[in-house]
Order: sequence, then structure tokens, then C-alpha cells
Amino acid sequence: MKFWIAAAIGAALAACSAGAQDSSGNEAREDGARVFTSDGQVTANGTRVRYRVVAGEMILNNEDGEPNAAIFSTAYIREGNGDPTQRPVAFIFNGGPGSASLWLHMGVFGPRRVVLPDNATDDGAPPYPIVANEFSILDVADLVFVDPVGTGWSHPVGDADTAEFWGVREDAASLGAFIRRWLTENQRWNSPKYLLGESYGTTRIAALMNELQGGWTDVSINGVALISTVLDFRFDDTSEGNDIGYTGLVPGFAATAWYHEKVDRSAWDGDIDAFIQDVRDFTYDTYMPALMRGVSLPAEDRRAVAEELSRFIGLSPDYLMRANLRVSLGRFMRELRRDEGLSVGRLDSRYTGMEPDGVGEGPDYDPSAYGIDGAYTAAMLDHFTRELGVDITDEYSVIDIPTSRGWDRSTGQGAAYTNVGPWLARAMRQNSDLDVLVAQGYYDLATPFFGAELMFNQPGFDPDRVHFRYYESGHMMYIHPPSLEAVANDVRELILGELEG
Repeated sequence: MKFWIAAAIGAALAACSAGAQDSSGNEAREDGARVFTSDGQVTANGTRVRYRVVAGEMILNNEDGEPNAAIFSTAYIREGNGDPTQRPVAFIFNGGPGSASLWLHMGVFGPRRVVLPDNATDDGAPPYPIVANEFSILDVADLVFVDPVGTGWSHPVGDADTAEFWGVREDAASLGAFIRRWLTENQRWNSPKYLLGESYGTTRIAALMNELQGGWTDVSINGVALISTVLDFRFDDTSEGNDIGYTGLVPGFAATAWYHEKVDRSAWDGDIDAFIQDVRDFTYDTYMPALMRGVSLPAEDRRAVAEELSRFIGLSPDYLMRANLRVSLGRFMRELRRDEGLSVGRLDSRYTGMEPDGVGEGPDYDPSAYGIDGAYTAAMLDHFTRELGVDITDEYSVIDIPTSRGWDRSTGQGAAYTNVGPWLARAMRQNSDLDVLVAQGYYDLATPFFGAELMFNQPGFDPDRVHFRYYESGHMMYIHPPSLEAVANDVRELILGELEG
């Protein structure tokens, strides 16, 4: 997929000057790209920032020089930057795969954000509060929110097939081409560069490190923020025979049981961090060895493990014995509060949802998904159309489920599970300035925090440059106000080179 590089860079300077702008800020480029420009200002972290917005498409070409993709992005560039080599730029993605970047855009990093109820309930109906984002990181970096092909308004062009973009390596190739061309068009090759991603966006970051730092046209990255991390998919997959997946979930189950008061908090004096550490120790020293022993584990030992596991995750010892000590995510979501007719959330297990009956094995739906989607979609499109003047009437794809189902998860490394961790580890070994922030919510059962810890326990990483931060929230920790402020500050410290521990 390296064929994009020459085509992208070769066309970049011409694209800079091509096109004419009308009085509304709409730009008609010769290659057909739709581009909209505007200005704004925000007080971010106590600093007043005036910025230029460029929201629009970049047309990429294939190896034959023919257009094959339009990638939509929204860039916020601070006015009066001075020396661009001293001004960082951050490229920001969400996950899915198949998700547009609206969550990080309108949730934590952009100049505007939507405010959700602070009680883990659904977002209801509009109007939703959309406010100036005092936590935006525009004070320390220019921001480029990118929607990969198949998300937002990004799409294949001409005869291009979605298979050219929908895969671990294919996605990284197209976005790597986008980044190289953006740097050329904006004369930012010597600026400090950061990648910020959430969920599959963290997978995308590791794949991009392989793409961007894997040849002679290197784009060296100063730091990455992995928000709700999933790099090695073994650690949250409970397919038959993959016992490590159950191990990765247990501390997240325990945190959820703590939140819903299904464990005795007084035994830890109400200290969730002390509780979580005890769960880690149990998982490493007792639970994991028990699963490895399997049916050879004596019945009395199996019962003892079930009793201790019950103490941590709130399910009865008898249930755990019947489950052979192995509780899948769906079963836990349904079982923890079954007697109340409720299931707990996957993305954020603080959320609960009513179930249609009391006998289902798994939840009817994820209550933490339908609890936020309406507000973010409305806020993003309101910001685009009313504030940024984006005049596009095509459907904006928030999350394209067919994209996710059709995704080629092969990394070419021969592993049964997608594992891009080695690519990030190699990037760290080859770039001594690369810092990694791992931001995890305790109540995230989609990308559990302990799974991320297990992944970074693998050899090859420099632990001194891997910085874990934890929040008492879920997958999208920024919907919880204290966690919103904390994660914004942690990413700001990453960009400023101030992360410790």
C-alpha cells in the first residue's frame, strides 16, 4: 500500500493553490474536494486561543494516479503560531472500526463539547447543551480530527472498492498517506507530532506507527495517547479455548461490582484503588493458574477459587461453579443485576438498562451505547452546519456496522488474534523520544484496563516511557466530568513532555 505516498506528496503542493474560495468560506478545488473554512476562538485551559478551521475532503490517488478516496477531516489551527517547528500538531481518530471522530471531537479535545447528564442515564432528546470547551487542548497543539474511509463523510471514489481501505493494514496505509500529504500541504513536517486515538483508534495508532516509521519516508512521532486501549485482541476475547480473555476481564468485572455495591466496600475502607490491586493480585496469582489447570484442578480448590472470585465480582459461587469459573462479558452484563431486571453497560458499566425478561443469557442491548449516541450525533452535525458552515447534505456515518463486520483483521504476522502491540513496541525501540499514554476507565468492559496492562507486560516495550492513567468512568471517560478534566490534563502533559510515572 506504499503506492499512496508518492501520489499524495507529489500532488500536495498543487492542491494547496488549486481552487477558488467564495465569500462564505467554501472552497471549490480542482480535484472536486469540498472544503469549508471559518474562524473561531475559545478559552482553553485558561488561555484565549484564536483559530482557523479547515473542514473538508482530501482526495487521495491510487498507484496509477487515479482518485480512489475522499477523506474528510476537521483541522483547528491556532492563529499567530509563529515558528511552526515549535507548535505541535495532533491527529485524532476514533475507533469501531467504522466510527467517525465525533466522540473525541465533541467530547474532550475540540473547542466545543456536548454536556451529558452526570448520572449514567440516557441522553434523552434535544436540545442538548453544547458549550465552549474549557478543557480543549488547543492551547498546546493544533488539532486534526480525521474520519477514515467509510465513516463521517469519507468515502471511496470512482471504481475503488471498500476492501482497499477496510482492514488493519489498508486503513493504516490510507491514513498514513493522508498524514504525509497534510504535513506537506501545511508545511508541518518539522513540527512535533502526536497521534490520539480511542478504542480501535488505538489499534489504528499502532498500525500507523508501523506505516509511518517503517520506511525511508518516515514520519517520526513524538507521542501517542491510547484512550481505552486494545492492541492485542486476545485479552478481551472469550472465544472457546482462550482462557486469557477471561483473565483480562476479571478486574473490570470487579470494578463494576464495586460501583453497583455488589461487593463489601467496607473491607477496603471504600478505597477502590486498594480493592483493584487486590483483584489484580488474585487474578495473577490464583485465578489465572486455576484456569490453566482446567479440569485437573481438584474440586475443593475449584470451589475455593469460586468463593474468592465471588467476593470480588459479585456473582454467586454456585453460578461461578456452573460456569467453570469462566464468565463471558455478555453473561456478566446480564447476571450482575438480573434480580432487578437490569443489565449493565459494556462501554460503561455504570449504566443500566431494563431487560424484556428475566431469563436471557445476555443483554438486550448495551445501555451505555444508546445512552449517549443521540446527543453526540446532534452536537457534531449542529457544530458542522451552524458553526463551521459545512454545506454537505450527504448522510454522515456515525458508526458503520457493516464496515466493522467486513474488516480485514489480518496483520500479516500469522497470529490467530489481531495483535498490533509488536508494531508499537518496535516503534518505541526505534524512536527514543516516543512517549505512550495509556488512558483507561475502570468501568470500561469493551477494552478492559487489565487487558491493556497484560499487553504492556509483554517484552519489547520501554516501561519508563509507558504511562498508565486510570479514571472512575468507562470507555468514553470524558462523559464523566471529573474524568474529562483529568484525561484532558493527562494528554496536555503528554504533549508538553511532562508525564511522569
